[in-house]
Amino acid sequence: MVEFKQQKVEEFYDIADELGSVSGGELFDFLAQKESLSEEEATRFIKQILEGVNYLHARKIAHFDLKPENIMLLDKTIAMPHIKLIDFGLAHTIEDGVEFKNIFGTPEFVAPEIVNYEPLGLAADMWSIGVITYILLSGASPFLGENKQETLSNITAVNYEFDEEFFSHTSELAKDFIRKLLVKDTRKRLSIQEALRHPWITTLQSKEETKLHGTKRTAVRQLKTKRLKEYTMKSHSSMPPNNTYVNFERFAQVVQDLSSAENEFSTLAMNYDSLQEDVEALISIYNEKETWYKEENENVRHELSQLRYEYRKVESMKRNLHYDISSVESGLGSLSGKYAELQSRYDSMTQELSEDLQLIQDLVDGFHGGDEGYCGGNFASVFTRDLNDSFMDLLNGSCSQDLLEGLKIQITDSQM
Repeated sequence: MVEFKQQKVEEFYDIADELGSVSGGELFDFLAQKESLSEEEATRFIKQILEGVNYLHARKIAHFDLKPENIMLLDKTIAMPHIKLIDFGLAHTIEDGVEFKNIFGTPEFVAPEIVNYEPLGLAADMWSIGVITYILLSGASPFLGENKQETLSNITAVNYEFDEEFFSHTSELAKDFIRKLLVKDTRKRLSIQEALRHPWITTLQSKEETKLHGTKRTAVRQLKTKRLKEYTMKSHSSMPPNNTYVNFERFAQVVQDLSSAENEFSTLAMNYDSLQEDVEALISIYNEKETWYKEENENVRHELSQLRYEYRKVESMKRNLHYDISSVESGLGSLSGKYAELQSRYDSMTQELSEDLQLIQDLVDGFHGGDEGYCGGNFASVFTRDLNDSFMDLLNGSCSQDLLEGLKIQITDSQM
């Protein structure tokens, strides 16, 4: 899988579509099977490699694993097939201001900055193109040593040369192209745009030069393809087979699945945001209701407290009222007793008075009947007057005014 941010997956999938699908095998296998190879043909293939890398570099993406095994043919049945870059397993997006370091790649093709664990950039791919061009034109590897350590030492020292045995018939423009790519200082190394503008890429040898060296070129081509075949066989025997192109369609399917998963994730994210808004709205409503209920609860508590106070007040008044009623009832009982006693005394005295009056009346009647036996009416009058005065005094001390008035009237009437 590619080691860059998720949003770059679709961009890499577009790159894969742009470069096409794989069906023709590796470029070097194809060239090794050819009977002859001209520098012009090599230039055309290198130009295609540059165009593919330019597509990546324009998007700030470095491949970091450019090598013959990762350069495939679209269709090897045509004379000049188109090529495609594969295996983006080490690809990385280069961001301005962000330092990126790593140690990876195939030792034979890695740039010095990778070996030295220095900040990496797009220039690392240009070094690999220089190595590929060197091998394509000579059939030999510029830095390959007896072991990995020797190979890496040759790379850091930029220890290579154009062996006359391999480059005797190679143009100076081709050598200049390689020299300007195999530069340790990344600032002085050709960029992808500069490489595309290099004269070896933009111009071809004239037909006159081809005719002039035609015979010799045939032998050279045979030698170059033979060496290239030897290099390819040696490379395949020392390295595990590259089956990346076989699995490319699987990679494309994985990218599609990732894109689909990303869309689903976006939908889930939108649903989550919507749900979050609903939850926040519910929380807001709950908080408002909670505040309202708290206020209502406080009001109810206050009213309940007031009702309790009023209830206690009523209970106190009720107790006082019961006490007053008891007191009144007690007073009424006492008054009833006194009233009954007075009534009894009144009845008794009335009875006695009635008897006394009856006795007096009898006496008065007796006095009236015997007036002749005494000294005329003087005695009866004096007696009656004295008796009235005595009874009046008695009645004034014992009876009511109404009774006295009644008695007085009766006595007066009797006297008359």
